Amino acid sequence: MTTLTLEHEHENERAHRDDLLVARSAPAPIPMSRIVAVELRKSFDTRSGFWLLASVGILATLATAATILFAPDSEITYMTFGTAIGVPMAIILPVIAILSVTSEWSQRTGLTSFTLVPHRARVVNAKLAVAVGVGVVSMLLALGIGALGNLLGAAIVGVDPVWDVAAADLVGLLLFQIVNMLIGFMLGVLFRNSAGAIVGYFVYSFVLGTLTEVLSATQDWFERIQPWIDFNYTQGSLTEMSAMTAENWAQLGVTGLVWLVLPLAVGLRAVLRSEVK
Repeated sequence: MTTLTLEHEHENERAHRDDLLVARSAPAPIPMSRIVAVELRKSFDTRSGFWLLASVGILATLATAATILFAPDSEITYMTFGTAIGVPMAIILPVIAILSVTSEWSQRTGLTSFTLVPHRARVVNAKLAVAVGVGVVSMLLALGIGALGNLLGAAIVGVDPVWDVAAADLVGLLLFQIVNMLIGFMLGVLFRNSAGAIVGYFVYSFVLGTLTEVLSATQDWFERIQPWIDFNYTQGSLTEMSAMTAENWAQLGVTGLVWLVLPLAVGLRAVLRSEVK
């Protein structure tokens, strides 16, 4: 009788322990949508972040106004406005992508972020999604401002609005700026330092780009192989996407693999394995 009673008590204790284990089971993982929302909010939370994003609209408006004021009447076309707006966008959008990554290290919030979300890849993916989303919305806003500027400029000079940009070229211009943002994102992941990544972007885009153009103009051998080794050069073909050939896409893929995908893979490996302090 005593033995049966003890066995019954042991069974009750085991059942109670099982109930406690179920009650203490790990909570559900944080949804990806919430991580993306948090990363998006972090982009606007600080005063510097807010004005950096606001500068997209401000610079697009200033570029549009400068085109209306200084461009000849014959150059009041949508292509002119798109080109003028594209220059500041090619600078500010990659910087936004860089800071979205490097802020975790420069502001020392990485330890908190990666403690709350131990799977670092999810945080990095959320940052990438926010950067691309901000880039697309910013470019659509900028192109919209350019369209309004084209209408206003044509009305001021007394001519019909000229819409001389094909739909495919508009898509190509959007892709061009997104690739620029991805380059900035890659440099942010690779260096994890705001100043170093920004300097690296300017060196890559302007210094290295200028050197390769000079080399192409003076050396025939480099001119022949430039489309297969110069990502700056092949990326520029996106702005005339309607005229791109299969060879142009192949050149873009080869140079993008070398200059964007492989460095990004190296940077991601370092982010996922390095110690965060």
